[in-house]
Amino acid sequence: MATFLYRLGRFAFRRRRFVALFWVALLAVAGVGAATAPTPPNDVFSVPGTEAQKAFDLLDLRFPGTKSDGAAARVVFRAPQGQQVTDPANKAVVEKTVTGLRGSSPQVESVADPYQGGAVSKDGSTAYISVGYKVSGTELDDSTKDALKEARDQAQKDSGMAVEVGGDALDEAPSTGSTEIIGIAAAAVVLLITFGGLVAAGMPLLTAIIGVGIGISGIAALASTLGLSDTTSTLATMIGLAVGIDYALFIVSRYRAELAAGREREDAAGRAVGTAGSAVVFAGLTVVIALVGLSVVNIPMLTKMGFAAAATVVIAVLIAVSLIPALLGFAGKRVFGRKARKRLEAGAGRLKAGDGSLEAGGPPEAKADKPNAGTRWARFVLRRPVAVLLVGVVALGAAAVPAAGLELGLPDDGSQPTSSSKRRAYDMISEGFGPGYNGPLNVVVDAKGARDPGAAAEQTRKVISGFGDVASVSVPSFNKAGDTAKMSVTPRSKPSSTKTEDLVSDIRGAAKDIRSDTGAEVLVTGTTAMNIDVSQKLNDALLPYLALVVGLAFLLLMIVFRSVLVPLKAALGFLLSVVAALGAVVAVFQEGWGASLFGVEETGPIMSFMPIFMIGVVFGLAMDYEVFLVTRMREAHVHGERSGEAIVTGFRHGARVVTAAAVIMMSVFSGFIGSSESMVKMIGFGLAIAVFFDAFIVRMAIVPAVLALLGKSAWWLPGWLNKVLPNVDVEGEKLHRQLVGQSADEAGSGPSRDPDADPDAERVRSRV
Repeated sequence: MATFLYRLGRFAFRRRRFVALFWVALLAVAGVGAATAPTPPNDVFSVPGTEAQKAFDLLDLRFPGTKSDGAAARVVFRAPQGQQVTDPANKAVVEKTVTGLRGSSPQVESVADPYQGGAVSKDGSTAYISVGYKVSGTELDDSTKDALKEARDQAQKDSGMAVEVGGDALDEAPSTGSTEIIGIAAAAVVLLITFGGLVAAGMPLLTAIIGVGIGISGIAALASTLGLSDTTSTLATMIGLAVGIDYALFIVSRYRAELAAGREREDAAGRAVGTAGSAVVFAGLTVVIALVGLSVVNIPMLTKMGFAAAATVVIAVLIAVSLIPALLGFAGKRVFGRKARKRLEAGAGRLKAGDGSLEAGGPPEAKADKPNAGTRWARFVLRRPVAVLLVGVVALGAAAVPAAGLELGLPDDGSQPTSSSKRRAYDMISEGFGPGYNGPLNVVVDAKGARDPGAAAEQTRKVISGFGDVASVSVPSFNKAGDTAKMSVTPRSKPSSTKTEDLVSDIRGAAKDIRSDTGAEVLVTGTTAMNIDVSQKLNDALLPYLALVVGLAFLLLMIVFRSVLVPLKAALGFLLSVVAALGAVVAVFQEGWGASLFGVEETGPIMSFMPIFMIGVVFGLAMDYEVFLVTRMREAHVHGERSGEAIVTGFRHGARVVTAAAVIMMSVFSGFIGSSESMVKMIGFGLAIAVFFDAFIVRMAIVPAVLALLGKSAWWLPGWLNKVLPNVDVEGEKLHRQLVGQSADEAGSGPSRDPDADPDAERVRSRV
């Protein structure tokens, strides 16, 4: 692997114009394909294998002309203090709104008059209009949404009533444009500080943007063919930027370090790609495994997002090992900052072997042994490995404690900011009617095999009415064929409460007895029931997904590190950081600890997608840091250094770069905390804190402490396993021997060298 990538790096360096032209042409082709492609399809959220989805499909089949998962809206009216919505003036405004909505759009299927449908509260203070649509929320035209907003605004203008709109009709996909800009800006600052020059700092940003551009354009171009939607690219953009910057950062840093060691520019590019590039390839593989593994959840939308993001990661890896060395060829001596170049040419400075930055002042020999921060930290850990290990584990354990009370669910309008119309409508309905009115259940009675369909539906209604958490049950409504009935069940509890979840379970439990008595099948669906089923499906898939991802990555890391204990330590460290991050998420978003600091207005259950999403994304990024940091240790160990020396070498060369990569990732993810969407805010916080825990506590503290305690045994591999596993030579041992042999041959056949020549001057001339 290292030898192949070394040759690829040198080829890209020499043929840099051809390589750069290839990637630019590919970006142009992808862009043209995206621009000329048909409009991508709208999201169709389906969860195969769940009862709620089965009921949705049955309704679409038995009630033709209606869409069971069509968008819904509630226009809620609250009369001023001392008035009622039944007062003539207020009633006239409500009925005018009903009439206006009925003719507002061809996508409107039904508009229920609150005075005829029983949607007026007992105290007369509140009423709501129920609006049903023929299509889902993502398929609604802008004109339809605008008409709904205008109806609300006009009603407010015509009366003194408070008028708000709830439901999913006005849902918008969360915008991440500003957060991406914030993340890129933060990455630019960190890269500039790390490299000290605009050219070196700009390369990772440029290549990451090109990679994401190709990936997203490719998704758009193939959207119609593969059934991909607009939201498929969301995860691809976030992960593509993250790994694209990281991978380029590692290779550029290694290139500068190779120049510091006196290599010629083309050779330095080849060595950088052969060593750091090997780590990039295998780090990318771990991310791809984690993203493709999302398919085990069997939620089509999540599967498509995972595959799309994985494809973007593959592009990022290919760009890192080909376009980066080509750009390094164009950069020339500008890969260092202007001041660094002047000091280098004047011989007044010396490059640090650790990261390729320049130290100013003093003779080179005076600076040669001055350790950098990574070296000092590694030596500190080697002196006190047990103390560092205990502090790290205890800190993560303390952060993980709140995770024991984790409650999963999907967000509803009650989790929206109090400033939003949806949240105000939710609160008005809860206060006027009861919290259960915000999440009614739809019960479907498939009476096709029943002896008496009417009696079966009536028995179902009576059984459900007998449950304690039921506020009301509507009269069964049959289809034209008379073989299927549906009814609305209003719980007493709010949609996200455990009581509502228990009610759904109770109805499904009673369905078995109803079927044995009547021959009819009873199914529970609706948004609330679907959320419950999705949460359960994700919970059931969590352990299989974790086993698949960690198991495959364990095998991959065994091949990379030629060790059993190092991959085991990596996997256990990852689990520690993820559980600690989940604990932090629970503490803030569920328990409300420090919620005001992060703008969390409403606490509640943690989003069901969060654990599996964090496992997938954080695992990939965590293994990046593990591979880049420990590969350098393995490289030093293979080349003859003792265990402690190898740890110090790994930190001397990798600590600063891994720190910069982690800070960049934290900055990117932290930008999402400012979103008004609670789901996006939770994802941003969870990923940012997970990267912090994994990079700075697990990889920077626990990993060197464990390796120090294990000593030589850290690299132990059974003989039989050593023979079975393929040797991919990530650490570049074969490449090192090959290059040493070439150098020896050249030294033996080349001209004699003046022993009095200045070696530092020779280095400067060769690399600048």
